[in-house]
Amino acid sequence: MSLILTIMHDRHTNRERYFNEQVFTTTNYVIPYLKGLMDITPETTVAEIGCGEGGNLLPFLDLGCKIIGIDLAANKIENAKKFFDNHPNKQLATFIAEDIYKVNPADYPQFDLIIMRDTIEHIPNQEIFLENLKQFLSPKGKVFFAFPPWRMPFGGHQQICRSRYLSKLPYFHLLPNFLYVGILKMFGENQQTIDSLLEIKDTGISISRFEKIVKNCNYKIEKKTYYMINPNYEIKFKLKTRILPGIMNIPHFRDFFTTAMYCVISKD
Repeated sequence: MSLILTIMHDRHTNRERYFNEQVFTTTNYVIPYLKGLMDITPETTVAEIGCGEGGNLLPFLDLGCKIIGIDLAANKIENAKKFFDNHPNKQLATFIAEDIYKVNPADYPQFDLIIMRDTIEHIPNQEIFLENLKQFLSPKGKVFFAFPPWRMPFGGHQQICRSRYLSKLPYFHLLPNFLYVGILKMFGENQQTIDSLLEIKDTGISISRFEKIVKNCNYKIEKKTYYMINPNYEIKFKLKTRILPGIMNIPHFRDFFTTAMYCVISKD
C-alpha cells in the first residue's frame, strides 16, 4: 500500500508519466468501453474538457479523429502542444486554454464524443454545466465520464498533500471542514494546498448525486459501470481491473468502495 500511495503522489509531479498513463487507459479501456455505443472513425469529432496534456485524446488522433482539448490551466495546454507537435495528424488537433463556462459553442463544431475523465468532480455548478454541455453535442453525440466518487478512500485527492502521512491517509477528507483544515494545518500543509483540497471537497460528487443530475438534465444513461479497482490502476499500480461485486452495489455504501465510475450518456 505504501508503494502505491508513493506512486500516486509522484504522478502528480511527473506530467509525462501522467500523459502516458492516460494514453494507455484510453486505448485499452475507454475506447473498448465505447464499442457498441458508437463508431469511432476519421469522421468522428472528439473533445475533452479538462484535457490536461491531452493523453486521453492521443488514441483518437491516432485513429484520424479531429480532436479539441480544453483546459483551464494554460501551462498544461502548452505541454499538450509540445507533446503533439510531432504527431503526423497534428493538423487535426486543437488545444484551448479557457474556462469551459467561457467557451462559445458557436465557435466550434458540435462533437460526436465528449470525454470527461477525472474532471466532473472538479467542476462547480455541475447541474448547470451538464445542461450547458448539450450545446456542444451533436444530435447523436455521447459524453463519456470517468470519475472517483467523493466517498472513495482518496476521493478528496489528498495524495497531493506534501505530508507523506496525509498523502497516504484514506477517508479523512470526509471529516467536517473545521477538523479537516485543522489536521491539514497540523501537518504543515500550506494555504494553497488547503484551498485546493477544500475546493475539491466543495465540488466532489457521489454516484447518486451524479445520476440524479444526469436525470434532471434529461440525459439518457446508455452504459454505466462501478469499478472496485479502477481500470487506470493497471498502468499505475499493476493491479487487475475489477468491477464492484453486485452484493456491494448498494446506494451510498458503494461509494466507499467504488474507485471509479464509468458512464456514457446522451441527450434523451
